[in-house]
Amino acid sequence: MYDKIKNNMAKLEIKIYPDPVLRKKVKPVEKIGIDEQKLAYDMIETMRSAKGVGLAAPQIGVSKRIIIVEDIEGDNKVVLTLINPKITQKKGKVKFCEGCLSLPGISSDVVRPEFITVEAQNLDGDMLKINAEGLLARIIQHETDHLDGIVFIDRISFLKRKKIIKQLGAKVCMEF
Repeated sequence: MYDKIKNNMAKLEIKIYPDPVLRKKVKPVEKIGIDEQKLAYDMIETMRSAKGVGLAAPQIGVSKRIIIVEDIEGDNKVVLTLINPKITQKKGKVKFCEGCLSLPGISSDVVRPEFITVEAQNLDGDMLKINAEGLLARIIQHETDHLDGIVFIDRISFLKRKKIIKQLGAKVCMEF
């Protein structure tokens, strides 16, 4: 079954800020089936085609709590599919420059916890508990934010956010 899905992966359209779908909080996935598996593989194809390291379902217009993250630290690149991810622990603080596939060409320093624990389901419905640090922790936090309608520029100062929005030429209402 997985081979059939993998052989039919599709590159999907990434929604660009200020698309309203990026501001919607999505509901949990209640049942993991073939549609979610196909979606995950399509998200992987989309993320890789865009040269990203993470992607959330809302970024492709799908209101499901599914994220794809690439663990790029270490010798083996591994793509994780996290369904209904919930960050249960956070420790430390670190500043790092972030970008986003939904805000092409935009980046800014963002302060986030350095260590996290996340609980989620995989594509088989099994529960996972992942202790992450460094870049993997950052990617998980960034993508989980998308599930709650948060984009990374919401995590920077008002003045920096205002400058970026002006740079984008976006006429959007900034929430505070």
